[in-house]
Amino acid sequence: MTRRSRRPPGRVTLARALSKLGLSSRSEARALILAGRVRIDGRVALDPAALVTPERIAVSIDGQARARDARRVLLFHKPRGTVTTRRDPQGRRTVFDVLGVAGDGLIAVGRLDRASTGLLVFTNDTQLAHRLTDPEAAVQRTYVVTVRGRVEADTAHRIERGIDGLSAQAVEIRKASGRETHLIVTLIEGKNRELRRLFEACGHEVTRVHRIAFGEYELGELQPGEWRDGK
Repeated sequence: MTRRSRRPPGRVTLARALSKLGLSSRSEARALILAGRVRIDGRVALDPAALVTPERIAVSIDGQARARDARRVLLFHKPRGTVTTRRDPQGRRTVFDVLGVAGDGLIAVGRLDRASTGLLVFTNDTQLAHRLTDPEAAVQRTYVVTVRGRVEADTAHRIERGIDGLSAQAVEIRKASGRETHLIVTLIEGKNRELRRLFEACGHEVTRVHRIAFGEYELGELQPGEWRDGK
């Protein structure tokens, strides 16, 4: 059996390194490299897939030395109907459209789907982004969730125990009626549509997902479309 070779620790492709350093997006970096506009340690670099250690290279673009940007963290209240991507092939409004120049050089940490609202963290610090999203770090994400119908305590406990490989760390019923139930739900991984899939498996349609905290970061009083600096 052939074993796949492992990439040396700390080394990434050159295109990704420029992105990690906050100098460009990965696709922009690839275009710059292929055009011969990037020098690494004084030499023209033409291979976007070349492996480098971002912290140990000197980068210049178009002859201008480029240093790693100062660490930035931005907390954003994602409005409903926006997509968490820099560009959308379908022409839908993105979170970066809302941020404008404030989002330059930043990446979104994790995602919220188009219908979901609440806290998104943006940063140019890839180590922070990795820590927040690494499943082994078990960083908590807290949501206000509204579903159709009354959720009983045994259903909440079932979701905490896990369904089809998905589970919530904690489910707190805040208000329940025959028409709908409001809950506070804490996840530690944030898989694709995890909340909606968990409740749908129990016969409850999710009508609202609103993230209020991600690790040490909280939404606070931010209104939809607003942002503030984090630490």
